[in-house]
Amino acid sequence: MPAAAYAGKECVCQFKVGICDNRCTVDMLNTTHYIACLNLKGRRALVVGGGHLGLEKAEGLLVCGADVHVVSPKVLPEVEQLAADGELTWSKRDYETSDLDGCLMAIACTDDTDTNIRIYEEAEAKAMLVNIVDVPPLCNFILPAIIRTGAISVAISTRGASPALAKRMKREIAELFGTEYARLAELLNEVRSWAKGTLPTYNDRKDFFEQIVNGDPDPIALLRAGDEDGVRALIVAAQERHAALVAG
Repeated sequence: MPAAAYAGKECVCQFKVGICDNRCTVDMLNTTHYIACLNLKGRRALVVGGGHLGLEKAEGLLVCGADVHVVSPKVLPEVEQLAADGELTWSKRDYETSDLDGCLMAIACTDDTDTNIRIYEEAEAKAMLVNIVDVPPLCNFILPAIIRTGAISVAISTRGASPALAKRMKREIAELFGTEYARLAELLNEVRSWAKGTLPTYNDRKDFFEQIVNGDPDPIALLRAGDEDGVRALIVAAQERHAALVAG
């Protein structure tokens, strides 16, 4: 795995200052990141490195439907198995510039600083998304801690300041927002087409969904009690109210 960038250790970034003086990370907490959800389905993504971090990044990309290409002379048995199963492509060799062709993003987790810098600079030249794991100055995007439950995804970022804190927050948020939230999202999605076809304005649709989500009784409490029919009744009542308002 790559060495972390921190003061007193040998420099692992493009500044090449010899011994790290922390210049590459001092502005980390002052950087405001643009948070977005990417649709990676069918999009090509490069992972350079086949160790534990490479496996973690490859699996995360596969969950999102990406077309994953792993480049590394050696990989963990789990990566090799994924390749054998046709889940990803593995090139058993060192990184080459052409590996970036057709990719939306590149993630590198090697222990070779020169290779990491090269991947970053070549990806940047192509205006690609690139992340050199654990080396903030060699990243133009960072990977937050993710919680996924059905249709619900929650991203947690500390701007790289404390992955340990992000993991604690991930655990606590997962306990707070359980499967009932994902099920409510599915039920609301079922009536989106009705709302768009029936309610003429954005505010009408906004009020419709907010009356359900913040309804009395609470739909989350109903789902926790196993009363999905009660939630459906809330939705039907809201439909009838709003349809009457539009008609009247």
